[in-house]
Order: sequence, then structure tokens, then C-alpha cells
Amino acid sequence: MRKKLEYLFEKKSKAMKGGGEQRIEKQHNMGKLTARERIEVLTDPGSFIENNFFVEHRTNDFGMGKKKFEGDGVITGFGKINGRPVAVYAQDFTVLGGSLGEMHGRKIASLMDLAIQNRVPIIGLNDSGGARIQEGIKSLASYGDIFYRNTIASGVVPQISVIMGPCAGGAVYSPAITDFVFMVDNSSYMFVTGPQVIKTVTKEDVTFDELGGAEVHSNVSGVSHFVYDDDERALKGVRELLSFLPQNNKDFPPIAEYDFSSEENEEISELREIVPVNPNKPYDMKDVINKIVDQGYFYEVQKHYASNIIVGLGRVAGISVGIVANNPLSYAGTIDVLASLKASRFIRFCDSFNIPLITLVDVPGFLPGKDQEHQGIIKHGAKLLYAYSEATVPKLTVILRKAYGGAYIVMSSKHLGADAVLAWPTAEIAVMGPEGAINIIFRKEIAAAEDQEAERKRLIEVYKEKFANPYMPASLGYVDEVIDPAKTRSSLIKYLEYTITKKQERPWKKHGNLPL
Repeated sequence: MRKKLEYLFEKKSKAMKGGGEQRIEKQHNMGKLTARERIEVLTDPGSFIENNFFVEHRTNDFGMGKKKFEGDGVITGFGKINGRPVAVYAQDFTVLGGSLGEMHGRKIASLMDLAIQNRVPIIGLNDSGGARIQEGIKSLASYGDIFYRNTIASGVVPQISVIMGPCAGGAVYSPAITDFVFMVDNSSYMFVTGPQVIKTVTKEDVTFDELGGAEVHSNVSGVSHFVYDDDERALKGVRELLSFLPQNNKDFPPIAEYDFSSEENEEISELREIVPVNPNKPYDMKDVINKIVDQGYFYEVQKHYASNIIVGLGRVAGISVGIVANNPLSYAGTIDVLASLKASRFIRFCDSFNIPLITLVDVPGFLPGKDQEHQGIIKHGAKLLYAYSEATVPKLTVILRKAYGGAYIVMSSKHLGADAVLAWPTAEIAVMGPEGAINIIFRKEIAAAEDQEAERKRLIEVYKEKFANPYMPASLGYVDEVIDPAKTRSSLIKYLEYTITKKQERPWKKHGNLPL
């Protein structure tokens, strides 16, 4: 028994060193934690249980020498985050560059199977040179096994990918299927084809950062949802995100302790001043969001991508909510192709995991232009209305100012199944803005007027009084309440209380045909 225990301790000790002291030191010199250090930061102290510890690659199948590595370059197991179980795998770059081979892939796939069966979130810490070329088709087969399980798990358990080094070639498609992608600035990269291949094919010189760095994927491509400065901050960000989420699609998000007697439940007078009197003057919708959520804390998703629409998570009276809001500070809050994609995916995530949706509306319309039409604003805008229509979670909408045309319909209107639509007295709900509308409706009257400018101003006021206000749609039942802006938070709490137990059945179908 003593010899067997000694052998076990030797194996454990060897595995803790990964690819050796020199490679661990190199990892640290690059400002990166090792795979095991990352798991320690991510999970609650002492909670991680490793599985498939003794798995090794098959050294006889390829020319990689006789040395074997316990675990085959990936650590898999279960731990707890904030006391709740999660499945975690962490690729170890110090072992064979974290490359994915047959057994490496099998370990990840096996963990994912267990996570799906036990309905717990899956977190992947990616740091890999890509497919292990020496294993040939076996590496590609393992990628396929992982992609398949990512797809099966989608909408069943939350899936989070943390890119903490290179992630190239076929490896990028697993994070792309998952719900959220975290990246670490200056040390993580994602691309399908690397700089060398691009130079060979297109003769273009491009750096790793320019091609697939964190800034590119958070600002331009939208692949990344969160960017942090270092490994530790990124992992703590994952813990923070999970605090808003349920364990699976049959569970509900945790409800935080909340003091209903707190002052923030009373009137918030600052909300009366945030929206400018001038309807063409911009303001930052985040100022409104911060007044509505508990303790002014809003966890924004894709902060630097499609900034004309804001999405993220917060709490209202301790309840996790997803927030979607137009931002007049960027492109006047218009909806374009990128905003449609960003909001649609977030809405569908919230609906998958029983997170109520709050929509804040100030939208003059869809962004006009030939480029938008050619990029497919028709089908991409349709994604947004499809996502809202499909969602069965509580849907609460607040119209602050402009809600014009098709954009009014798309932004969680009553017509797409909103449970409650509230409007501020400043709301202008109409087919189009007064200036454009009267030029069409009263073209002849304006042309015949002696003082055309004075007549135009008069007719604009008439149009506002009759059409561009919240009271006419309220008389038709399209708006449930016209509220004092200061009572926005207390009104949302009231409606959340009434709708949180909502059960809505849809006609049976295999799945819908989202306009991709």
C-alpha cells in the first residue's frame, strides 16, 4: 500500500508541475497564470475535484518522443463558484502548447456530458496552440465532439469561454457557440487563419493583435463580450457574471437579499431631469439604467460593440434582469445591423435562462443608408423582432422619448408580447417624427401658406398634440401606464412582482427558422 501511495503522490506531484518549471516560469513571464492557478482563482477554495487525472496521450501514434504527460494538456473537473457547482476545463499551455489531441478532446467531451446530465454551467479556460498536428484526423474528430456538445448544451446550461492565450483555427468555433466569451488584453488571440497563412495567401502583413486581439473582437467583430487586463480580473469577472445566472434552463437566477425599505425604492427625482427637453439633444441612457438597478450596479455586456444599443445584467429588488436599451448618445439611438445582432442574441440568452427583460426605448428609427440595406438590415432587424416575439420571460418596456415607426414595434412593444408597456410623459410614439410627418401630410397646406416656416411650426405642434404623445396609444391599450419618470424604478418593481411567475406556452415545434 505504501508503494502504491508513493506512486500516486509522485504522479500528483509531477502533474502539478505541468510541462516543467521552465515552461511555468515562461508562462508567468508573459503575465499569465498556469492552468491550475487559474482554476484556483476561479473556483471557491478547496472545492475543485479533478477527474480523468491519469489520462495520457498515445505516444506510439506519432513522433513526439516517449515522454508522457498526465492529463494530456488539459485539466477537467467540477468545482463551486459562490457555493454553486460548475464544470471547468483549463487547457495547459505548458504541456505540448495546450494542443488538442484525441485524449485531450475526450476529456473535455466527457466533462461536458456530465455537466449536461447534471445541469451545471460549463466554463472553458482556453489557452492552446490548436489542433495537435501529429495526431492528424483524431484531433479534428475531437474538435467535432466538443462542437456537438456545445450545441446540445446551448440553452440547457450556461456556457462561458475564457480566452487566456491563443485560440486559433477550428478551436475558435467552440467559444463562438458558447453564451459568453471573455478575453484578456494583450495575451489572448482568436482567429481562423493566422498571420503567416494570411501573408502567404494575400501577401498582407498583419500582427496577432491586429488580426484577432481582444480590442478587435470587443470593438469590431463582436466575438468577445468582456475584456479584462489580466487573468485574475477575467476569472473574477466570470464569477461575477455567474452571480446573475441560474444553473440551467429549468432553474431561476438566484435572488439577492434586498431591503425593500431602502430609499432607492422611493421617487428618484433625478430621472425627471435626464431626458433633455430638446428632442434632438443626446444623453447617455446608462445614466437612466444606473438609477433603475439596485445600488446603481449594471454589468454591461459587449460595452464597446454597437454602442447605439446597450445590453447587460442588473438586479431590480434583488431579481436578476436583462436590460436592453437604445442609447441616444450613439447614432441617435438608431437601430442598425450590429445593434440588431447584439440585442437579439442577448434577448435569446435571457429567455433561455428565465431572466426577465426590461427594455428602455428612445429610438428614432432604423439607421438609414445604402450600406445598411446592402448589409441586410431587413433580415438582421427581423432577428430582433423575432427574439422579442419568441421570448416567454416577463417583458417590461419603458418608452422614455422617441418610439417611431418600425423601430417602435421592434423594441418590445405590446404587439410583440410585452407584458407591460410604461411611458414617460415625454414619450413620442408615432409612425415618424413630427418634422418629417407634417412635410408629407401637410405638404400642400405648407406650400400655400403665406409664412411657410410659421405654418410648419404650427402644424408640428398640432401633430405632437394629436399623435406624437403617449396618451393616444394609451387610449388604444398599447401603453399600460403613463408614469412620472421618478417612479420608474418603483413601477418596474411592481410589475416584476406580478409577472415573475409568468407561464406562457408556445405551439409545439421542433424549432423556429430564425432569419439568419
